[in-house]
Amino acid sequence: MPISFRFLPDLPPVGPDWNNLLALLTAIFSLDDQAQAAELRYQQARSPVQVWLAESEGKLVGCKLGYERKPGHYYSWLGGVEPAFRGQGTAAELMRQQHAWCQQWGYQRIRTQTYNQWRGMLLLNLRVGFDIVGTMQGAHGLVIVLEKELAAPETAEAQSYATKK
Repeated sequence: MPISFRFLPDLPPVGPDWNNLLALLTAIFSLDDQAQAAELRYQQARSPVQVWLAESEGKLVGCKLGYERKPGHYYSWLGGVEPAFRGQGTAAELMRQQHAWCQQWGYQRIRTQTYNQWRGMLLLNLRVGFDIVGTMQGAHGLVIVLEKELAAPETAEAQSYATKK
């Protein structure tokens, strides 16, 4: 089944995209949908959340969400792929698109965090150039903190997403 990709510059409003995104994240992370919705809204109120979507035959099968941590630094926040669509490069393509967008907008670093239980994501992060920069205790165990330095943007006028808005 072919997979198509879409970018949303902000979290979608309540409607089909919102409902599908919420359902996917709730299933992947085994969270209560109201708690997940509240977390998404909270973060969107703090800083615009960009969303990359992967769809197959009109069904949302993967996503990658992130936001600006501070000027020049981006946080790759949430993401995942439905189990039936894993192992096909979907997560890697979502990550590639997110990193290309970050580079285009002048970000120099991307940070992410994961738990050891998400080994597939940990290994993917390491394969694409992230370094483990620390650990901390999280709500569900040890959190692994990773960072990746991005190459300089191709255009001199590139600047952070927040300053262009």
